[in-house]
Amino acid sequence: MRGIPMLLLVLFTALTAGAQHQTTFTRQDTLRGTITRERAWWDVKSYDLRVKPNLSDSTLAGSNTITYKVLKVDSVMQIDLQEPLAVDSVTQDKQSVPYKREGNVIFIDLVAKKQVKGKLKKITIAYHGKPRIAKNAPWDGGLIWKRDDQNRPWIATACQGLGASVWWPNKDHQSDEPDNMTISITTPPDLVDVSNGRLKKKAVDKDGNIVWTWYVANPINNYDVAMNIGHYSEFKDTYSGEGGKLDLSYWVLDYNVDTARTHFTVVKEMMKCFESWFGKYPFYKDSYKLVESPHLGMEHQSAVAYGNKFQMGYKGTDLSGSGWGLKWDFIIVHESGHEWFGNNITTKDIADMWVHESFTNYSETLFTECQYGPEAAFAYITGIRKNIRNDIPIIGNYGVNNEGSGDMYYKGANMIHTIRQIVNNDYVFRDILRGLNKTFWHQTVTTRQVEEFFNQKTNMNFNKVFEQYLTRTSIPTLEYHFEGSQLKFRWVTDVENFNMPVKVTLTDNGYSFIYPGRNWQSTGFTLSDIKKFKVDPNFYINVKEI
Repeated sequence: MRGIPMLLLVLFTALTAGAQHQTTFTRQDTLRGTITRERAWWDVKSYDLRVKPNLSDSTLAGSNTITYKVLKVDSVMQIDLQEPLAVDSVTQDKQSVPYKREGNVIFIDLVAKKQVKGKLKKITIAYHGKPRIAKNAPWDGGLIWKRDDQNRPWIATACQGLGASVWWPNKDHQSDEPDNMTISITTPPDLVDVSNGRLKKKAVDKDGNIVWTWYVANPINNYDVAMNIGHYSEFKDTYSGEGGKLDLSYWVLDYNVDTARTHFTVVKEMMKCFESWFGKYPFYKDSYKLVESPHLGMEHQSAVAYGNKFQMGYKGTDLSGSGWGLKWDFIIVHESGHEWFGNNITTKDIADMWVHESFTNYSETLFTECQYGPEAAFAYITGIRKNIRNDIPIIGNYGVNNEGSGDMYYKGANMIHTIRQIVNNDYVFRDILRGLNKTFWHQTVTTRQVEEFFNQKTNMNFNKVFEQYLTRTSIPTLEYHFEGSQLKFRWVTDVENFNMPVKVTLTDNGYSFIYPGRNWQSTGFTLSDIKKFKVDPNFYINVKEI
């Protein structure tokens, strides 16, 4: 998700609490965040997850069958399952397999001679227990056990950062996505489960419960896998897009259908805007769903969780203070933007989550531009700057499941907007965004790959720009003064050899580029009055006259 208004202190604190401010890390952090030897030798091909929640005591029981490819011969497999959930059994080839537990990790001892390089194998982990209950979903996540407005059960999952292993056993690392997945959730007969992908089967078990089987045809990240159980009703629509006919499906609580029919009409306009800027919606095979949730929202792939209570803005507020943020529903736009950045393109390490959040935050600006024009978009993107803290670096620590600063939202979006100004050609900028989604289609990436893509497509070198905004807590300061008919200028930055171009007024007829470095430089100007000197406010920088 997690488009969060930093003006709301309680939510702001929840977002930034915990791991991302850590300076020391444990072995459990390393096991969770590193491609260990016990993870490196096998590649997930598919998951077959089967879960039966018990509503009376908030427990789960189920199993996950993992189909994997042997990349190299080894015999100890790491599976993640967070305490207090317990493993009941591990089986392979119909044989029980020994395992040992170390905190939130299960080490499974497989028969080495059966792990043949290049072969596909299966392993099944059966488990049960009472998973962690979310304290403040989606930020402090886990399982949500709530009641709807009619006091009926309403259950959901939200586990970004915390990890999908909080409710089911898997290889809980963003770098390894299954090619496809089956999700089977068993509910009492009066309840409905909505999960990712398409509903393939609805069956009645021997106890009279309903088994809802969903199939995800595309690669999916573990934290996107969702369970939503409630008194849902569905209504449908279609959108004719770049990939043909896209099925739109809306699942809301039965008493909200009429409200949702009106409120969700924005989806088609949003899809048109996002496909224009980002390229084809990445999951035509799995459809697009909005699912009403008992928490604010999450980017659950092809089953976007929606909990904004059918109001405009973010819980009825405008994060930008410009007024434009109250023209559209923040959760629909932001969480759907993640279908491209976060779900289609996923970072290998959670430390690089800016790729998910900065681009998705900027999707809000692009949607505003599509609907209301460039001036509205400018007011929105500059307005959200008030939420930037510049506290810690946006990129976290690698290999320990550590997110960076919440500035990955507002500061990251303003970095992208600044780069857009430097590119100075929206045809090229659009090609970059579309090209990212095409080149890294259904893939996992690193920060470096994204940086190199920008450099390649623009024939510019943005390495210093990314370094300053993503790895430092300050932003560039442009110092300047006038000497006669000369403008003197330089950058003051943490990053050495910083040389980002910037637009300023050198004449009375608009902005021109100057190319500051760390040393003083000069250029002529013909302003009729030096008080008319301005720096283009589209650039997110500090400006200081010496």
